[in-house]
Amino acid sequence: MIMNYKNKLVRFTPNRVWRTYTGGKILDQMEQKTIPEDTHFPEDWIGSTTQAVNPDREHIFEGVSHATVGDETIRFDELIAADPSYFLGEEHTKAFHSNPMLLVKFLDSSVRLHFQAHPTAEFAREHLNSDHGKAEGYYILDVREGIDPYVYVGFQYPPSRDDFKKMIEAQDIDAMEACFEKVPVKPGDCLYIPGGSPHAIGEGILMVEIMEPSDWAVRFEFSKAGYTMPEEARFMKRDLEFCMDVFDFTQLSVEQAIDKFYQYPKVGRHYSDSSFQESLIDENVTDKFRVKKSTITGTVEKAEKDFYIGIVVTGECSIKIGDETTQLKKLDRFFCPAGVDFVTIDTESGVEILECYPPAVK
Repeated sequence: MIMNYKNKLVRFTPNRVWRTYTGGKILDQMEQKTIPEDTHFPEDWIGSTTQAVNPDREHIFEGVSHATVGDETIRFDELIAADPSYFLGEEHTKAFHSNPMLLVKFLDSSVRLHFQAHPTAEFAREHLNSDHGKAEGYYILDVREGIDPYVYVGFQYPPSRDDFKKMIEAQDIDAMEACFEKVPVKPGDCLYIPGGSPHAIGEGILMVEIMEPSDWAVRFEFSKAGYTMPEEARFMKRDLEFCMDVFDFTQLSVEQAIDKFYQYPKVGRHYSDSSFQESLIDENVTDKFRVKKSTITGTVEKAEKDFYIGIVVTGECSIKIGDETTQLKKLDRFFCPAGVDFVTIDTESGVEILECYPPAVK
C-alpha cells in the first residue's frame, strides 16, 4: 500500500479498454507506440473504478484504472479505499461512500459508433437493480484530417415503436440512419446526452467522454468493424421488447437538437485578469456530474472543495502541490484529491484544463 500519498498529484497509466467498434490510433500515438493503429481498443478510461462489460471477455478484468503517486502505482479503487475522505471529500463519502460517481474516458473513433441508447438512472433503479444509468457528456478534442465531424443524437424523423422494433430485428441500418440527420460538431464543443436519447458518435472524432459510472448500453446496431455482438451484449442481457422502453421517441430538428444537447460555457469565476474558470455542464443541466474548464495564463493558485479529474486540452503547465511539482503537456490527465488545500499552476504559453467533477452533494 502507498503510504505517502498526501499532497501529491495522482497520475494514471494508460488504461485501454476493448470495445465493439474500432479506433485508438491517436491513443497509440500518445503512448508512443512504434506502429500506431486502429484496433478494438479505441478508449482509455481515466480515473475509473468501473469494470468494463464486454461480450466474450467476462473472464478479463478491465476498465479499472491504475494510479501513480510518486514512483508507486496501485489500482485506483484501492488507493481511494485507503483514505476515502482525503481523496473524495468527507461530504462526498457520507453521501456516496467510496464511489467517485463518474467515469471519464478518451474516445478515439475510426468508424461511426453503433447506434445506441443508454438507460436513465430512474430506469436503471426500477428495472436493472442499479443506482446508475448512463447520462453522458462529450468534449470534442480533435478531428482526423479529411473528416466532416458529426454526431447523430435524438430522432429527427422518429419511427413508430413497432416500426423501430422491426428495423432493429431486420438490422435495416439504412432505415435506422434515415431516422437521423447529422448534427455538426467541432473541437471545443461540449454536449450533454441524457439517458434515453438514441445516438451515435461519428467517425474520426477524439473526445473526452464524461458519464455516470456504468457500462449500460442498448446497442440496436449489432455489427461494426467486422465484429457482430452476441445477443446478450445487445440489450443489457434482456430482450428487445424490454429495451424499447429505454428510447425517447421525441422528434427533434437539428436546430432543436443543438439547442437541447449543446452546452455553452459560462464564466464562473476569475482567478486573475487573464485566467478564469468556465462551467460547461452544471447542476442546472444534470445532477449526475459537472464539467468545467480553466483557462490560465501565468501563475494561479487554485483551490477546490471537491476532487476532480483534470485533462490538459491545450498548452502545457506545471502543477505544484506542497513541495512536489509535476510537468503536464497536452492530453495529460491527473486526479486532484479533495484533501488538497490548493494547487499552484504555472504556464508560460497558456493552458486549458478540462475538469470533471462528481455530482454536487446537496
